[in-house]
Amino acid sequence: MRFPSAVPALILAACAAGCGGAGRHARARAELQPWSEFVTLLRAGPLPADRMKPFMESLRAPLQGFLATMSRKADWSEWRREPEVFRVGDEVHYILPLTYDGQRKTFCFSFLVENGHWYFEHFESITIRMDRLGPLPARSFPDLPEKDKVWMREEWEVSREIGFYNALAAAKSQTAALAWFNDGAGYALTARAWVPFVSTARAFVLYLCWEQANLRGGDVVLERLDDTLAVVRLRPLYLQLYEQTGHLKQQIGADAYRVLFETRWRDRASAAGWHLDLVCRAGDCVFRFTRAAT
Repeated sequence: MRFPSAVPALILAACAAGCGGAGRHARARAELQPWSEFVTLLRAGPLPADRMKPFMESLRAPLQGFLATMSRKADWSEWRREPEVFRVGDEVHYILPLTYDGQRKTFCFSFLVENGHWYFEHFESITIRMDRLGPLPARSFPDLPEKDKVWMREEWEVSREIGFYNALAAAKSQTAALAWFNDGAGYALTARAWVPFVSTARAFVLYLCWEQANLRGGDVVLERLDDTLAVVRLRPLYLQLYEQTGHLKQQIGADAYRVLFETRWRDRASAAGWHLDLVCRAGDCVFRFTRAAT
């Protein structure tokens, strides 16, 4: 169902020449009504459960949590600005920039409209602006900032990984699943081959920093590196994904997700001759590598 027009069709036809502007204004108000009511409800308190029809029912709880967090941090003057509006069948999408955790991001909020009532479906902080594609044939396509593309690649890879991990753990055991994901020998060999300027142990640490910063998009600080001790501070995108996406929490518990992360890194360190002490708090990790003097 499309939004009902606020002005009857016969009246619109009769005043097409003289009051077209008024008609367009009335239709614009009708299109913005779900957004305006949604903002009012969100500001007043938790969005009522009966005003939600998420894309997947398993996403209901994460969406409610994200909306509650956004509400607490909202600058409501931004939310009251008029968004871009896109109607697609029974759905309507509102796109507008908002400040969240001190960063300006563009969000897309999606709603379903049925029998004159709206229902919140979903929201995203990444929107691919294919509405700006231009005429065909097309050989270039609207792009996104590199940090968004890094996030998208990592999210896709980790989602598939966790799905396979769960299937393997169910078919065999958690121990077998963890062992399958241990890739330390290959990781250490890669470091040795691609960073040939130093010893294998040092190459491992240097490659870790490069890979996590430039391939994975993490925030990395190399604090110390010598033959017996290395210290790396890292904010892994891998851990941020769990906190900032809804679906991963539905696939795997936080403890199991952390065990998979830590087991893999300890296997990698061992393959390069290091012992790893790993401490992570609120997504910030300190990797402390030690080894006996040779």
